[in-house]
Amino acid sequence: MRHSIRHPSDIPIEISTDELAEDQREAMNDISFGGLSFQSRDYIKAGTTIAIRIPFVEPPFETMGKVRWCRKRAGGHYDIGVAFPDREEAFRTRMVEQVCHIEHYKREVFEKEGRQLSGEEAAAEWISRYAATFPSSEIEHSE
Repeated sequence: MRHSIRHPSDIPIEISTDELAEDQREAMNDISFGGLSFQSRDYIKAGTTIAIRIPFVEPPFETMGKVRWCRKRAGGHYDIGVAFPDREEAFRTRMVEQVCHIEHYKREVFEKEGRQLSGEEAAAEWISRYAATFPSSEIEHSE
């Protein structure tokens, strides 16, 4: 059973590893307390250490992870699962996850309602609407 929540797919991540010829900008599939998954045009073998960067948050979020699995998908792309190295890094990532959801909410409100929210306004609205249903930090990634 999957214990991760969907991460807004319009939030890109940057990845790099010695196995890739160049850094890539990819779409994240989901993120949880213990790891994340993303789509890649390249195969990355399990056990590979990977650098992950989320550039749109200030300051940009950067972490390292280890590829746990790589699955081929339709269209010649791959889904890659990455585990975080420790609980402290997982906690930092969880904070970024919430920021990503708030940023996604801010964009969605503008597109659907035409309201331009500040970061603080978006955070306050998102927290009041969704924080109670945001999964507990005790949830572990189980792939």
